[in-house]
Amino acid sequence: MTEESSSTKTRLLSRGLTGGIHPPVKSDLGYWLSIRAGALIFGAAIVLFVWSILHQSLSAWTSHGIHILTGTVWSPSTSNYGALPLILATLITTAVALLVAVPIGLGTSLTIIFFLPQRLKTPITSLVELLAAVPSVVYGLWGLFVLVPWMNTTIEPKLASITGGGFPFNGATNGFGLLLASIVLSVMILPTIVAISRDVIAAVPHEQIEGALSLGATKSQTLLKVVLPEARTGIFGAITLGAGRALGETIAVAMVIGSNPQIPKSLFSTGATLSSTIATEFGEASGAQLAALGALALILMVITASVNAGARTLTRRALRGHA
Repeated sequence: MTEESSSTKTRLLSRGLTGGIHPPVKSDLGYWLSIRAGALIFGAAIVLFVWSILHQSLSAWTSHGIHILTGTVWSPSTSNYGALPLILATLITTAVALLVAVPIGLGTSLTIIFFLPQRLKTPITSLVELLAAVPSVVYGLWGLFVLVPWMNTTIEPKLASITGGGFPFNGATNGFGLLLASIVLSVMILPTIVAISRDVIAAVPHEQIEGALSLGATKSQTLLKVVLPEARTGIFGAITLGAGRALGETIAVAMVIGSNPQIPKSLFSTGATLSSTIATEFGEASGAQLAALGALALILMVITASVNAGARTLTRRALRGHA
């Protein structure tokens, strides 16, 4: 190697142009230290948060034990803290909200990307984003003043007649209840599902879509067999975020569900969720009731974490299957 080429290589290495890794300077070291410090602070904040919830609810678990999970009566006036009705109402309203919102959300995303003319895409997208900015109390008022009378006089009697008064549309119809709370939740989580699904569907390579169409597939077949499978990982993420929003929603649900903690007998039943109970009772709670509300917060946190863990598992399986 000549002296000239050796000096040229030395200059390139010093500038990082040949793939060499030059030793970190003080600014780089400070950057990585700040990143690690931020991660440690964030981890410590999470640990402190979980510990505070556990500490708050410890006396309730000590006094009532597993009865908090299996008890069917929630009555602070008699010191009876059975959270099973609240857990069931939380899971039912979230599941029904997802059943309503996911097909509508995916259909809206596909329509915006593949069917709407360009001049309409921006207004529709802006409208969807506007729904995401509406405060939850506004959704609650909308459900209270607009949907309750409509549900009571039209929707619930129609659903009851379709099933002949059988499950899940049985019982008295009064407008309030799990069905109305689920509908309100579905509207609230719809912008999240649409926004994320739209982005991941738009990222599907056009070569795959054009290839399917060139092989004779119809547009609907291409969407169902090419676009949605390719974007399923991101769609799982959108559904997970929507489920997390539905599980933790408070004010809107408290305004339309009826605030009656009981085992649901149908979708027309009134009830109360974990989050709505915490919100409505926390202001006047003290002592044992405050500890019981802390136990509800812990249960809700575990449910939400379980949903996220399940979504991660499904995502990993989808990625392995795609590979």
